[in-house]
Parts: sequence; C-alpha cells; structure tokens
Amino acid sequence: MRRSFSSRSERTMNDITGKRISLRTAQAEGYVFCGPETIQRIKQNDLPKGDLFGVAKASALLASKKTSELIPHCHPVPIDSFSVDFEVLPEKNAIRILTSAKSIGKTGIEMEALTGVSVAALVIYDLLKPIDKNMEISSVRLLEKKGGKSDSHIAKFASGSRAAILVCSDSTFAGNREDGSGPAIGELLNEQGVEVVERKIVPDEPEEIRKAISVWVGEKLDLIVTIGGTGLGPRDNTTDTIRSLLDQEIPGIAETMRSFGQDRTPFAMLSRSVAGRIGKTLVVCVPGSTNGARESMQAILPAIFHAKKMMRGEGH
Repeated sequence: MRRSFSSRSERTMNDITGKRISLRTAQAEGYVFCGPETIQRIKQNDLPKGDLFGVAKASALLASKKTSELIPHCHPVPIDSFSVDFEVLPEKNAIRILTSAKSIGKTGIEMEALTGVSVAALVIYDLLKPIDKNMEISSVRLLEKKGGKSDSHIAKFASGSRAAILVCSDSTFAGNREDGSGPAIGELLNEQGVEVVERKIVPDEPEEIRKAISVWVGEKLDLIVTIGGTGLGPRDNTTDTIRSLLDQEIPGIAETMRSFGQDRTPFAMLSRSVAGRIGKTLVVCVPGSTNGARESMQAILPAIFHAKKMMRGEGH
C-alpha cells in the first residue's frame, strides 16, 4: 500500500539556519535487567563472549556518530565529547548505562546520547543472551539537556516587560516603502513575552530620533529597538545619533549580530549596528532590511535579557 505525503513537515528536515551556535550538552540513561546468576558472572568476568563493557562502549561511541543516518529528521551534529559509563547494580539485577555528550553547534545532542544508550543496551543484550534468555531493556530516557533557547539558565525579561520599536527610514516615513521589519521584530519580542507598547516610524533625522528615544527612556521602557540607518549612506544617521545618547556602549551585542549575519551574507560586515544602555533602558540598533533585522535579533535573543539583571546589580 502506497502512502501519500501531503504535509511539508513530513518531507523536510527542520530549518535550523536561524539558530545560534552554542554549547549543547545531554545526559541519558538506560537499564538492562537480567538474572542474579548473570550479574554474578559479570562481576567474575566469566562471560562466553569476552569483554562485555569494552565492546558495549565502543558500540555506543560508533552509534552516537551515526545518529543522523539512523533517524531521518536528525541533523548531523559535531560530537565534541562523549562518555559512556556502566554500573552493575546487584540489588536491582540490572546494568545501568549512562551517556554524556557535548557539542558546540546549532541543535541539541540529546538524540546522540539516547542512541548511544540504546545501542550499548542492545550490545549487552547480545553478549549476554547465551547465558540469559530473560533479559529486559528498560527505562531508556533523557536525564538532562542544556543549550539553545530552551535552556533554563538563559535569562528572560520579567513578566510585564515593555519595549518600543523605532523605524528610522526616509522612504518608509514618506510612504514609499512598506515597513516589514517592524512587525517582524515585534513578533520576535512577543514570542519572548515582551510587550511592544509602540511602533513608530520617523525619517532618519537625528532630532526626530532623539525625541522618540527621550520619550521612551522617560517612560522607563526595558528595551528600545531602532531599525535602519546602520549603513554607509549619506542619510544613515541612526547609529551615530544613538551612540551620542548612550550612557554605556555594549560592543559585544553588535559584534554578535554582525558575526551571525556574516555567516548568511557577505555584506553584514558593513553594518554599523550599535547597542548600549541609557539609564536602565537597553537600546539596540539593527539593519533596515527585514532579513537583516530579524537575523540580528535572532542572534541576541534571549541572551540580551541578562543585561537587565546586570543593570539591576544582580549576580552574573
């Protein structure tokens, strides 16, 4: 019987080009339950097929590297560290398998950790089956994963945090160009639980920019994002205007945005994006194109929210 595929998600891998490279870790475990006589023979190293844990460990390492070939929707992941540990538990008549994996990449490494556990359990089963016909593989599970946007240690703005978006563009202000960047940034902020209280369009005039920023800083907004005016054109005034208003520049934010963008377009290095704080308000300037603005914010969200904790004098 032929199965028809109508859903795009069934036919393609998830797009991870928008994800940032970060340290990813995972731990997984599983158990092989066997008889008490088998446990005793393991402890005595009296097994018909020889080195039980050496073979199982080598197989787990090999399997972890093959995960993307075995599981269709898994992306290939660089495995920077992978360990396999075994524990014989006589009180449970079981062998515990524990894997720990680390990777610096765009996607998690939990499937590699789970694959390592699963294959190690199968190898142990295969090596012990001549002396035990009643074994059971059980409780294969993920213990922990860290890294990426889902990581619990990544700071987020507190509930009720507010932001404003300032589009600095002569053509958009004149009605000759539709603003696609403002809504895109607003959507990203809403996904992070930040309320966008106002989105305003002004010409790329220093006085207009200063006036809008001054009002929002006075309202004690948590975040202001300016869009446009970061290039090399004669009317690109936003960056210089914002820099003159900052109490403190935060170079790493702009560096991260340019680095992220450079992997996607060779022109990102020409962006003069800037970021810093005015009082307790964080200000970030992103490029005017919709893709450039979105990618710049993807590069720094949600990590920039930790800046608010630092401004309040909380622990690093």
